Amino acid sequence: MKNFTIIAAMDLNRGIGKDNDLPWHLSADLKHFARTTTGNTVIMGGNTWISIPEKYRPFKNRLNIVISHLDDFPLPDGVLLAHSIEEALTLAEAHRPDGKAFIIGGGYLFKTSITHDNCEELILTEIQHEFDVDTYFPELPVHFTRVEESKEQEEKDIRFKFVTYKVV
Repeated sequence: MKNFTIIAAMDLNRGIGKDNDLPWHLSADLKHFARTTTGNTVIMGGNTWISIPEKYRPFKNRLNIVISHLDDFPLPDGVLLAHSIEEALTLAEAHRPDGKAFIIGGGYLFKTSITHDNCEELILTEIQHEFDVDTYFPELPVHFTRVEESKEQEEKDIRFKFVTYKVV
């Protein structure tokens, strides 16, 4: 089964969302997400799919896979439906064997996938600010080690950096 990376942005309290939306809009973070995932597979839960503005979904130049327990989850042609992380990874392997697979949200999928045996990397935008949120990123398991981080950036008076963790 294909290994995967989790990519997410979180605030100082590991907050990632509010009312099924991002509590911030950082252009540099969105560009980083696009640069990192383009040409690969993005795997998301149904609520994350719904939260993406229609004009941006499916994400271009990426295989989009939505995980839902519903058999009739409405998706456009070319977007694949899976019922588990394992099924999504099998689809990613079959349809985009040379690319990486990225779990992109939401909270429940992050929680269930971060301890999965095939999760080998975390790419996190660590935002140095507290936001009003209702959804959180899980605690980082101890087997992940910080291996790389960008210089701190600032946008709209919000400081942040891109950090990579790997299983070592």
